[in-house]
Amino acid sequence: QVQLVESGGGLVQAGGSLRLSCSAPGRIFSNYALGWFRQAPGKEREFVAAITWSGLITRYLESVKGRFTISRDNAKNTVFLQMNTLKPEDTAVYYCAADRALGLSIWPRDYDYWGQGTQVTVSS
Repeated sequence: QVQLVESGGGLVQAGGSLRLSCSAPGRIFSNYALGWFRQAPGKEREFVAAITWSGLITRYLESVKGRFTISRDNAKNTVFLQMNTLKPEDTAVYYCAADRALGLSIWPRDYDYWGQGTQVTVSS
């Protein structure tokens, strides 16, 4: 069973920053696009950002553009989500996911492997 492991969540005040990390097995990391999703209580899982295996192409949820940055370190098999200027509406459990397809899908059903999630709470 492929396991993705997220870390870096926590409690932060509005306007603050957090950096999420997700590690994946090498055979997944080098061949899959990687994405971040989030799910707030009572809401559906929502696409946040994704990055191709090469790292050259990224895609973002409109409301996080300019505040969040997705990147990957292939040498460390790790993908990051730098979150700046956080808002209370960013509060959710954040999940890392891997997609073997070439496209940067926004749909959870297109992703093949998932992590367990990390809680991000932004206080006002």
